[in-house]
Amino acid sequence: MSDSVKVAAGDGTAAPERINLLKVLGPIHVWALGVGIVLVGEYMGWNFSVAKGGAYGSLIACWFIGLLYTCVAMIDSEVTSTVAAAGGQYAQAKHIVGPLMAFNVGLYLVMAYTMLEAADALVVGDLLVVVAKEFGHSGLDPKPFVVLTISFLAWLNYRGVFMTLTVNFVITAIAFLAIIVLFIGVKPWAPGEMMLHKELLTDLPYGWIGVIASLQFGMWYYLGIEGTCQAAEEVRSAGRSIPLGTMSGMITLLIAATLTWWLAAGLLPWEYLGQAGLPLYDTARMTGSAELQVLLFIGTLFAAVASANGCINDASRSWFSMGRDRYLPVWFAAVHPRYRTPYRSIIFLVPVAISFGFTGLLDQVITFSILSGLLGYTFMSLNVMKFRKSWPLGSIDRGYVHPFHPLPALSRAY
Repeated sequence: MSDSVKVAAGDGTAAPERINLLKVLGPIHVWALGVGIVLVGEYMGWNFSVAKGGAYGSLIACWFIGLLYTCVAMIDSEVTSTVAAAGGQYAQAKHIVGPLMAFNVGLYLVMAYTMLEAADALVVGDLLVVVAKEFGHSGLDPKPFVVLTISFLAWLNYRGVFMTLTVNFVITAIAFLAIIVLFIGVKPWAPGEMMLHKELLTDLPYGWIGVIASLQFGMWYYLGIEGTCQAAEEVRSAGRSIPLGTMSGMITLLIAATLTWWLAAGLLPWEYLGQAGLPLYDTARMTGSAELQVLLFIGTLFAAVASANGCINDASRSWFSMGRDRYLPVWFAAVHPRYRTPYRSIIFLVPVAISFGFTGLLDQVITFSILSGLLGYTFMSLNVMKFRKSWPLGSIDRGYVHPFHPLPALSRAY
């Protein structure tokens, strides 16, 4: 497909070219987008489920929510590989449900990713301030780090999606490998030598009501994997790259989530783990290894940066798509003539993210992001059932067909 289109004018002359987004991404970039946004949840946030339901309650939430998000990944893989357009779930809603649903879903996506971007930048700032304090530099203001993080990543996104997601792949892979190295470093082959599961694990402290309460924080292991849909218009083969990148990303997150729980629950008492700000970093500190502590600091930093980087990509694509369809001023639909990125949408959302980052209210910004994400999820189950009804199997080409329909969609709905 051509990267630009010439449209004939009424007098027979060629109208100016409409520049399209470049199709340069492969499965590893889709993986980097999805896992990059989510992996920060393995480094922080998930552990609040321990405070609600205890360590075992958190594990139940991890696997139960993981099953539901696997259904999300399957639904998105089928629909997005067929409706391959920037905007992800926004584009799906436009083609399958209608304009009013599309407008609402588009706003939910933009707010969810922009708020999460602000939260990630806050985490970067707070982490650097904490580390600087340990080296005797107290009293630093995290706000300059918030501005620097968002501005630099916006510039990276401005310069091209291939470079952006290649960088995301590298730093996300490092953050994931840090968890693997920590797992090896605690000698899992020698139970009791370093890991104290037998001593630290208790029964459900608040019963099954605590497990139910922990489900909301179990989402942090996987929240954002649906962002892979935003790359649909820029992959070389949507029918191959979207399912492969999304499903492999989901497998990666299931492994990372289980290892994260096992590591933290075996070294930290559940009472402390449930309120820790940086649980994996604290886990590394408990090993007594300076090397593991440094590695997990780097992993935490890279996970937050990768998440913010992916959020900028996803929020700008949704905003760009809404401008292209004239739900917003068409000015936002401009594509950079050299870098082929929705540069105006990227730049416009920068001060929005910075303003929320400047509030310093990490918990409220995160809550706003989760609420926007949940509102976006509400339409997905109905969306895929209507998609199957409107275009049954065999009527159109599909890059991926998710099994057991409609059970995955029904499980999401309830």
